[in-house]
Amino acid sequence: MPLRRIKPLEGIIAVRAVLADPTKRVETDDEFKTAVRYLLEELMVLRPGRSVEVRVPPLGAIQCIDGLTHRRGTPPNTVELGPLEWFALAVGEVSWESLVASGKILASGTRADISDALPIWR
Repeated sequence: MPLRRIKPLEGIIAVRAVLADPTKRVETDDEFKTAVRYLLEELMVLRPGRSVEVRVPPLGAIQCIDGLTHRRGTPPNTVELGPLEWFALAVGEVSWESLVASGKILASGTRADISDALPIWR
């Protein structure tokens, strides 16, 4: 099982707090940072593997999705987006397609489309 750094209860509380108070959606808010990291970890737990790297700078990065394992250097399948976009995507407020179309997701590689794993929070 992938290593968690955020305790599940702590992460759930943070996600609920951010959903309840949109003013918390800033990179300097501790609950927002915890919620973003927790949702990344949830993706890692729900879709374990090492074939895709999901990056949400500056808050975190994980490897997920079963398939060819990446071990060194730049992964062949990467997804990068901002914390606000990741949170909205992970909780189902926006779609993968809309973020790709608007250029807010940078995805490269044949396995980089992780839309079938989203939303995480239901």
